[in-house]
Amino acid sequence: MNRVMVIGVSAGVGKSTFARTLGKLVGIEVTHLDRLYWKPGWVEAPAEEFSASQREIVEQERWIIEGNYTSTIDIREPHADTVIYLELPLRVCLYRVVKRRIQYHGKTREDLTEGCPEKIDWAFIKFIVTTYRRRKKKMLERMRRYANEGKTVHHLRSSEQIEGFLATFSNGT
Repeated sequence: MNRVMVIGVSAGVGKSTFARTLGKLVGIEVTHLDRLYWKPGWVEAPAEEFSASQREIVEQERWIIEGNYTSTIDIREPHADTVIYLELPLRVCLYRVVKRRIQYHGKTREDLTEGCPEKIDWAFIKFIVTTYRRRKKKMLERMRRYANEGKTVHHLRSSEQIEGFLATFSNGT
């Protein structure tokens, strides 16, 4: 496990927190794609800049890259040896999105670029709700493909599975 993609079914599934914890446990630097994509003031990075920064990272010997961004996943896929897919129920993802909005009100989360204070709007909530099932299906197809390509795939479907997975590293195994 040297080149790890952490992806998930939805916003609020816990990709950032999971990747940050895993990175500390295994001593691998974590890249949060939201930090590369968003400039201060919630301005999108130019597409070529976003892609170029990922191409640079995937050439490194060891990395953890967290985030879906399927428009550039083809940059990361060929280099990854491990894929960790987080899939929690929709209600949990929605709860966490609302919770972090309250928790980080007026502040920037550590997985975002400074100058991007936490925000939420109905369009984002609607996006999560209306795309959840479709994205779940596509992700499952993607996980099968990754396994067929010889990548190590971890499909974690509950908080208990996530905690158990991380515990294997904190116990030194």
